[in-house]
Amino acid sequence: MACLSVNAKKTSKYYNNLNLTIEPGWKVGIVGRTGAGKSSIIAALFRLVGDNLEGEIIIDGIDTGHIGLSDLRARISIIPQEPVLFSQTLRYNLDPFGQYDDSVLWDALKEVELNELSLDHQVAENGNNFSVGQRQLICLARALIRKNSVLVLDEATANIDTYTDAIIQNTIRRRFANFTVLTVAHRLHTVIDSDRIIVMDNGSIAEFGAPHEILSTNPNGPLSSMISQTGETMAMTLKKLAEQAYLGKSHQGSTTGSSSMNETDGLLNESFDCDESYDIRL
Repeated sequence: MACLSVNAKKTSKYYNNLNLTIEPGWKVGIVGRTGAGKSSIIAALFRLVGDNLEGEIIIDGIDTGHIGLSDLRARISIIPQEPVLFSQTLRYNLDPFGQYDDSVLWDALKEVELNELSLDHQVAENGNNFSVGQRQLICLARALIRKNSVLVLDEATANIDTYTDAIIQNTIRRRFANFTVLTVAHRLHTVIDSDRIIVMDNGSIAEFGAPHEILSTNPNGPLSSMISQTGETMAMTLKKLAEQAYLGKSHQGSTTGSSSMNETDGLLNESFDCDESYDIRL
């Protein structure tokens, strides 16, 4: 697990005074309208903004601006929005430096239900012989292998089939339960049960907190507005999911908490596996 602290001052292009702390093991959703600054947080985390960032990003007490880029990026796993794979074998794409036994690679492929593929399967240029969803599953398998304490998921904006999407979401909930996970979300239902949600607006944090608490204390705020625009039935479902997740985490470790989380997972599957209209994009 990793504690992440962001203190980014105003810049001309990216942010306007961001200040937040993400505790170890938190699952954090990042939402907002197009151009609100969601993906820019990830760019700053990986130091893709050059010298445009004023301030600091600290992971487990270490200022990431003071360590080498290769060291930083090797310790944060990412499942990008549009993964680009190497024109090499699947084995190479999972383990480019040959650090792991084939049995470890096979276990990761089984977890993401790609075990019908051979490790010697040749990947076409840019991974074009795989769908976007399959390429994300390969990146997820790579993250399972590396076991970094921070995982970043930039959700695909392109339509991916519900089965592949379910594998990604369920694997993250199950295998990354004790990891810090940041999800740049384009669909509200994938992050409504997160420990915290960051609502971005014009490069600033408009809201930050547990989804249920935000909805309860600020019923006319940005998150509430986004949810209400999904329609009455969908909005009620999302609010119920947020409440159940919040109650489950409030009683974490007790029988009641475990039951609440199981109920939340069940409602997620029941609500979103059957109707494409629930695929709410931001």
